[in-house]
Order: sequence, then C-alpha cells, then structure tokens
Amino acid sequence: MGTMYYNPPQEEYDAIVIGTGISGGWAAKELCEKGLKTLVLERGRMVKHIEDYPTMHLDPWDMENGGAPTQEDLRKQGKQARTGYTIRQDTKHFFVNDLEHPYNEDQRFDWMRGYHVGGRSIMWGRQSYRLSDIDFEANLKDGIATDWPIRYKDIAPWYDYVEKYIGVSGEKLGLPQLPDGQFLPPMELSCVEQELKNKVAEKFNDGRLITIGRVAHITNGEFEGRSHCMYRNRCARGCPFGAYFSSNSSTLPAAERTGNMTLRPFSIVHEIMYDENSKRATGVRIIDAESKETYEFKAKVIFVCASAIGSTSILMQSRSDRFPNGLGNDSGELGHNLMDHHFRVGASAKVDGFEDKYIKGRRPNGFYIPRFRNVGGQTDQKDFVRGYGYQGGGGRGDWASSVKELMYGKELKEAILKPGGWSVGMTAFGEMLPHHDNRMYLDYEKTDQWGLPTVTFDAKFRENEFSMRKDMKQQAIDMLEAAGFKDISPYDNVGAPGLGIHEMGTARMGRDPKASVLNAHNQLHDVPNVYVTDGAAMTSASCVNPSLTYMALTARAANHAVEELKKMNL
Repeated sequence: MGTMYYNPPQEEYDAIVIGTGISGGWAAKELCEKGLKTLVLERGRMVKHIEDYPTMHLDPWDMENGGAPTQEDLRKQGKQARTGYTIRQDTKHFFVNDLEHPYNEDQRFDWMRGYHVGGRSIMWGRQSYRLSDIDFEANLKDGIATDWPIRYKDIAPWYDYVEKYIGVSGEKLGLPQLPDGQFLPPMELSCVEQELKNKVAEKFNDGRLITIGRVAHITNGEFEGRSHCMYRNRCARGCPFGAYFSSNSSTLPAAERTGNMTLRPFSIVHEIMYDENSKRATGVRIIDAESKETYEFKAKVIFVCASAIGSTSILMQSRSDRFPNGLGNDSGELGHNLMDHHFRVGASAKVDGFEDKYIKGRRPNGFYIPRFRNVGGQTDQKDFVRGYGYQGGGGRGDWASSVKELMYGKELKEAILKPGGWSVGMTAFGEMLPHHDNRMYLDYEKTDQWGLPTVTFDAKFRENEFSMRKDMKQQAIDMLEAAGFKDISPYDNVGAPGLGIHEMGTARMGRDPKASVLNAHNQLHDVPNVYVTDGAAMTSASCVNPSLTYMALTARAANHAVEELKKMNL
C-alpha cells in the first residue's frame, strides 16, 4: 500500500487524531504522553523531519527558473498561487495540486492547503500571539454572533504550557489587549525599524507602539532535538535545525518517543461513526488515498484536527438518523460563520540616512504594532468595531538601481558593491466579524477522485471590514509621515477571504447548544467523545495570528479528555 507506520496498524485504539498539522500534532503528543494508544491519521504523504525537506539548502541558481514558478506549476496550482509567494520551486511540493484537489467558489475564496504529515505547520508564518479578554468578551459586548464559552483565565495556563514547549521569542509589553507570554530573548529590530519605533513613541499618545514580532523560533537554548535559529529565512522549505516549531520537528517525534503512536499517512477520513444507543462516536471510516480501499478504526475518543474546512467537511459527511445534517449539527451552525483575517492594506516608504549601517543575516520575522483601536477611551472608533495590528519590516536594498544602465566596466564593479537605500513597509491584519451567511457547504454532485463531495465557499468581506480598512491604510501613512520617511506609498488590495490562511469558525464553540457546535472544552455538545480543536472551533477571529490559540485549546482539550476517560464519562 505504500503506507508507513510508526507502529503496525490495528483496529481499536484509545484515541484517534485526524490531521497532523499544528493542532493534530499537539493532540498526538498530549494523548500519547498521557498513556493513550493513539492512531494518528493524515490524508497526505509522509514527511519526515530533515530527510524530507528536499530544498532546504538550495540557492536560487540551484533551481529551475531561478526558483520562480513555471507556467505548468501555475496551471496545476493556480489557486495555491494566489498568494503570490507559495508556489515557488523551493516550496511548491508542500502545497496541493488544485487539479487533483478541486473546490468550488460561489464567491472567491483562496484556500491554501498542504496535504502531508505536518500539514501547514511546515509552511506557517510562525507569528504567535495570545488572545485576550477583549477578544473573548467581544461578541457578547457587541451583540454579535454568540458568546465565547471561555475567558482568558481558562486558557492562560495552557498558553504558558504551549509557549514553554515550542519556544516563542518576543518582548514583554504589559498590554491588556496582547497578553505577555513565556518568552525567549527577542530578535533585534533593524536601525530603521528602531527609528520608526522611537518616532511613533514620541509622536503618538494613544498607546500604539512597535515591538519585534513574537515568533515560534528558538533564539537560545536547546529544545528536545531542536536548535536555535540560524537566520536563513528559508523556513517554509522545512528547517533542518528545527529552529521554528513544526509538528515534524517537535510534537510528532515526542508522540513517537512514547511508543503509543501509530501514524498512518494516505488516510482520508470521511466519516465519524456514531452509535445511537451509547450516544457516542465509535470510530472513523477512511479511504486509503493510494489503494482506494476502505477501512474502519475504532476508538474511545476522537480528536478532529483536519483544519477548519477539513474538520467541518468530515462532520458534515458523518450523517446518521440522529444527525441527518452532520454529526453534532443540531444547531445548524456547522459550516457557517466562516472567518479569516483581512489584510494587504498599509503603506511603505523610503528612509534617508543610515548609509553606514547594514543588516546581518536574514531575520525570519518583522516588527509588530499591536492593536490600538477600540481598546477603550479615546481609542474607540465610531465607524467600525474590533481592531487590527500591523506586521512590517525595514531593510536595505541590495544593489544600486543604476546598475542595469552601466552594463560593464569599472563603474559597474563599483555600483555592484554598493548597497541600495533603506525602506520600511507595514501591512495591517484586521479582524473579520463572524456572520452566519459566510459559509462553506458540500457539493455531493461534484465529487473528487475518491468519490467524496467537494467543498463550496460562499463568503465575503462586509461593511465593518471595509470601514476598518480605511483606517488601516490611513494610520500606516500617519506613522510613516510622523517618522519623517519619504515617498510614502499606500496600498489597499482587498483580495478575498482565505488569503490570510487563517480559516476559522465553521464549528464554533459556544455556551448555547442551539447557537454553537462545541462546548467550553471543544467537545461536540451532543457527542462528548468527539473534540474539535483547530480553527473550526473559533467563535470570533481576533486580529492576531491564531495558531498559538489552536495549540493551547488542543492541549487543554486533551487534558480534559483524559480526565473524562478516567471518570468513565466518555
């Protein structure tokens, strides 16, 4: 069958984990370390740390097209290429072939996927921020959607636990809207970023500030076989040093070390089986991606961590007499309330001076401006609710722009050795509100190569997002102007949902089973031995990168599941 196992497969387990990305890796580690015999299922191929990172050491001249995509790449990965950066010769093998994995769009949705062991934990942006009570209370306060069933105090110890394990570098700030964490030493700002930081602190009194990004990169010390960052900035190819957190370098090896994990790639889960008598799930049905044979595996508890859209698709396909509209879907909210972040709005500028300075290495990180809108007092806005943060960077161009005019000779040699000027840019990431009509659903008429229904997206940005974007652009201009930078170029390229690669909300948590799919512990309200801990669980989106929250929710839910098993409640 071409499949590879860490343990030989059997039919019954204590736990099944669906997916091996950010959330699935954490579920596997926690359940295995707590003594559960755990089957971990991945729909894609095996990727082993280091040995399966084929481009990790390549330079542009080592690759076809200088690393740029070919026309054939763009034909096969047209939707994956919508980011403008994912489909290159060094990373294209970690993104799906859109012709082999089709989906449908009632409205444009840019769905970026990696189907392999480790999922998008190999290619993620590694920005790691905590949600705050401002986020957890927002829906209730604004009268939007449904209330989160948890508050910051419920998840704070799990943020601590996760950060200590993965290694997050950053700077403590003492901001209520961006809680501090367990940080390794921060990376350094460049001289022009430091200049921007100083000027913003001097000219604005509304709480805005500039810090280095909080990233899941080790900046000192050793973390179970992982080394510190080498500043290569080739992260999305897979890091041979394990310097940034991924399932492949961290959680899956930890699960493997226990001897309790059976990892089965090429395993497409399409149904969670339900028993009406016990009111529990009994296991899963899979299709072997290569042989197309079908198998059933049984377990006492199931963790669904296949990404927001993948997990929701599995729940939707898990239909029974008791759940005709999908497992745990009494509320009818499954597939609804689809969110992402809206971004690609901001400004850049040229910076005079600093000709005697340069940067060392290629820092895989930028600066961060935490949310400073709608956090109370004078920061509250009348045109929109919620807020946004900025991610940005300042660096120096490589060569004098006149080189192409010189062509040859002494002047060319001199120009080639002279670095270009400094510039700074910033892009805002804004919160997208949950809206019932923003949804995904399944098309049973259009099936994939395994005969399974395909996903259709029907979601769009709405009035609050567009109002927020005006301010996102203007404040970027204002900060660059305040710093005295030149040739400011604002931009606003709204695109479509999906491009933030932060899909969430399609099986949301909530207090009210009539308005939500999951409870405060990430269990399906009516099927307590099924937990969903990836982006599907999010009740609102905040404006920060969400992966750290998925990890904390997963560790918390795994702990809960093991306690409930001991009490014979599952």
